[in-house]
Amino acid sequence: MTSPAKLTVALVQQSNSDNADQNMAKSIAAIREAANKGAKLVVLQELHRSLYFCQTEDVDVFDLAETIPGPSTHTLGELAKELSIVIVASLFEKRATGLYHNTAVVLENDGSIAGKYRKMHIPDDPGFYEKFYFTPGDLGFEPIQTSVGKLGVLVCWDQWFPEAARLMAMAGAELLIYPTAIGWDPRDDSDEQTRQKDAWVISQRAHAIANGVPVISCNRVGVEQDPSEQSEGIQFWGNSFIAGPQGELLAEANNTDEQILVIELDQQRSENVRRIWPYLRDRRIDHYQDLTKIYRD
Repeated sequence: MTSPAKLTVALVQQSNSDNADQNMAKSIAAIREAANKGAKLVVLQELHRSLYFCQTEDVDVFDLAETIPGPSTHTLGELAKELSIVIVASLFEKRATGLYHNTAVVLENDGSIAGKYRKMHIPDDPGFYEKFYFTPGDLGFEPIQTSVGKLGVLVCWDQWFPEAARLMAMAGAELLIYPTAIGWDPRDDSDEQTRQKDAWVISQRAHAIANGVPVISCNRVGVEQDPSEQSEGIQFWGNSFIAGPQGELLAEANNTDEQILVIELDQQRSENVRRIWPYLRDRRIDHYQDLTKIYRD
């Protein structure tokens, strides 16, 4: 399948409520707006149907999970077909009772499911108790072939691991895509908040540079309260962005507002960058064996 030389992409940065239907309606409206602006690929943020429920451990939350295929993939598949676009969505997947994943699913422009990716790296930190809800992915780091190119779809905590980005690029990914839900503890001072956000942006821009491919990182925005009242909740920092193959920022949202970023990517330029900076050529795989160890004792 030949990828387009020019590709208009969009990401949707939103705030969320506890009403799943309203959240989905908001996402659909934003997807339509992005398509009206020419987008052929639209990326939604992590777990866009609900609040970020991992602030607490609550068995009732598993009621939010759904199968793939299921209601959301049906709705978004119909929309993708109607608008003739590719959609990257992020769902709480119910694989079986007691077995759930944090899953990104790609809807092709004919309404079919092009593929899915189950989040591989699962965090467990105060306010981010994801290990309670999500089984680590078992599909590996495999790009998803679509009509708009080969997409290296990863999810949130995966964005801190250069190995994940590299493996996607080694399998031919033409874009790296990160649906995300990350924010500040409101008790952190402004300097600490700046350090955290800058580290997040820098790490992903570095993935773009090291692999010579654009990065689309779509985060949520707004304050979500901790249902347990054990903390002051999470202030999701937005700052969704699209970076080019040299890490250059092509578009960036702010940290307070719902926004839709739409931009045209020049995929031929990505090809040229990889020719000038041929990292894959110069990798010394004959000396990388210890990367499969947890630590070099």
